[in-house]
Formats: sequence, structure tokens, C-alpha cells
Amino acid sequence: METVALNGVKVAESPGGIEGAGFFATSLDKAVGLARKNSIWPLPFATSCCGIEFMATMGSHYDLARFGSERLSFSPRQADLLMVMGTIAKKMGPILRQVYEQMAEPRWVLSVGACASSGGIFDTYSVLQGIDRIIPVDVYVPGCPPRPEQIIDGILNIQKLVETESLRRRDSEEYKAMLNKYGIE
Repeated sequence: METVALNGVKVAESPGGIEGAGFFATSLDKAVGLARKNSIWPLPFATSCCGIEFMATMGSHYDLARFGSERLSFSPRQADLLMVMGTIAKKMGPILRQVYEQMAEPRWVLSVGACASSGGIFDTYSVLQGIDRIIPVDVYVPGCPPRPEQIIDGILNIQKLVETESLRRRDSEEYKAMLNKYGIE
């Protein structure tokens, strides 16, 4: 959905539907998608330099709050977006997995930076070579470390996914099979 300029103010375009005098009808999927897209509660799981770039993204210059993500949650039970930023040691893997499992459905994962996505320059026995080995990832943000603009682009990609995701996707056999592949029930 595109934003519409109205008297110099950008307003989110309403989801497709039937309009008339005093009413608007649309599908439940579109209405819920629009609400979810603009109210993501991220949980930052930052272990190194990508976390510093994320802090810059939250600052006034880049202002992640304008995308509906200003309320950071440091409790997995109150978050729906897990943002993994930085190097994840194999010892940290079970903790990251536990944080993911404690999040309520629907939940999404953003892998920020080369270390979280592929182990980065640390091709060693102690570094997890990508968090997608232990939890499913929805969007990858490249870079070492990625600039705040790239992190914002990752958030926008998550928003597109959240907005267009069917309410029934989480109950589908494909989704359950994907979680079973990771050993998550």
C-alpha cells in the first residue's frame, strides 16, 4: 500500500475494499495486516557492532518510530519481531532459541549483519555460522555492520511480509513442517 499525500501530510492508504457513504468493507486479512504492519514490537538481541548501528537507527536522525516500531520490548512474551544483531557464539545458540520459543505467535525474525546471517568473518568452531541453523529467519539484512538505512529497509521488508501474510498461514501444514524441521513444536 502506498502513502497518499493529503495537505502535505502522508497518510497510509486504506486496504482495498468497498466504500460507500458511511461505510467501508474489506477482508479481515487486509485489516489485520494493516494493523499488524504498523504496530511491530521488536526485541533487539544485539551482541556486537550491529547493535550499535541499531542504536543509531533508533536515534532522532533515522527515527525507527515513524514505522510503528518505537516500543522496544525486552521481554520475549511481549515482542513479535526478534532482531538478531551481531556474532552469535554456539554457547549463545540455546539462549537465542529459548528467546524465540518464548515469543507468542505470530513472530518474525530479522537477521541483521553478516555475523548473524552467516557467521561473518568468524569462520571458527565457536561461532554459529548463521542463526538460520537454529531458528527460522524471515528477512536478512546484509553488511558488516549494516548502515541504519539498511536496517530500516529490513524493517520495511518485514512490514511487507506482515501486511500480506494470511491469518491462516500459521496454521498451515507447510508452516508446521518448517517449525518441525527446526525441532520447534
